[in-house]
Amino acid sequence: MEHHVYFWLKEEHLHAEDRASFEAGLDTLFTIPGCTGGFWGRPAPVMPRPVIDSSWHYGTSMHFPDVEAQDTYQIHPTHTAFIERFASWWEKVEVRDLAKG
Repeated sequence: MEHHVYFWLKEEHLHAEDRASFEAGLDTLFTIPGCTGGFWGRPAPVMPRPVIDSSWHYGTSMHFPDVEAQDTYQIHPTHTAFIERFASWWEKVEVRDLAKG
């Protein structure tokens, strides 16, 4: 399965120092056992189209072998520490989970 998360940061956290800290925090999420791959990034500079939403600041695409591994990830101390550290930084978060059809 894939776990996609999109973050809209508050304006006061869009400067270089906070971005670097947030990016380092994102890196830690990929070290959690059960995560078999993926990456974080910013909106790609694709051709504008009505169906494209590039309003978010950061996104993650994480791969897990199954739902159980992703559920374990959700309660892992590294994940909960990331949330505790950065939850006050984001204006909005959206999650989209995909299971292979």
